[in-house]
Amino acid sequence: MAKKSDYFGLSYIVSLILAIIPFTAWLLGIITRFQDGKIVAAILRIFCGWIIWILDLVFMITQKHICRLLNV
Repeated sequence: MAKKSDYFGLSYIVSLILAIIPFTAWLLGIITRFQDGKIVAAILRIFCGWIIWILDLVFMITQKHICRLLNV
């Protein structure tokens, strides 16, 4: 069975594919952070989406979860 990943509990492969697409990664990253209750982190993703998108790709490939800069 595939291990669950960050985007809504989807498998790692599906989450990786979604993370590769810039707009999808940006939107799902914002939604994921709001669901975690991390309002400041979600707002940061809205305004710094391109930079965090690169970090998300690196984290998804190396650690199998999206980048979590803030726990606020």
